Amino acid sequence: MPLTKCETLAIRAEADVVLVRQAVRKLAIEQGFGLVEQTKIVTAASEIARNTLDYGGGGEAVLECHTDGIRKGLRLVFSDQGPGIKDIGQAMRDGFTTGGGLGHGLGGAKRLVEEFDIVSAPGSGTRVTLVRWK
Repeated sequence: MPLTKCETLAIRAEADVVLVRQAVRKLAIEQGFGLVEQTKIVTAASEIARNTLDYGGGGEAVLECHTDGIRKGLRLVFSDQGPGIKDIGQAMRDGFTTGGGLGHGLGGAKRLVEEFDIVSAPGSGTRVTLVRWK
């Protein structure tokens, strides 16, 4: 999967979540995503960026443009050094939350992308990878 463009953004404050959303939309447009695909990847990125800030204490987002033959895609990797997730299976279930939200974040983000991966353990932070293809 050849990499054609890469950008790393810090997620330290509320304004950074907005910057991540804007950067993902810009890259999605550059990759030729239609409005529905743009909306899906931006929504997923926004949710995971917010989790990175709220639950992980901040971190970073690496935004990558890829080509695979004639396909173009975005690979987004969010990472933090926060407390980690004790039970990933439970965290992925709709309705589960450790905060004040609705508990649709991780599962909702997974449904909006073609590829989703999460690596986390208590005390070792969290890394979430999202991939969406045009």
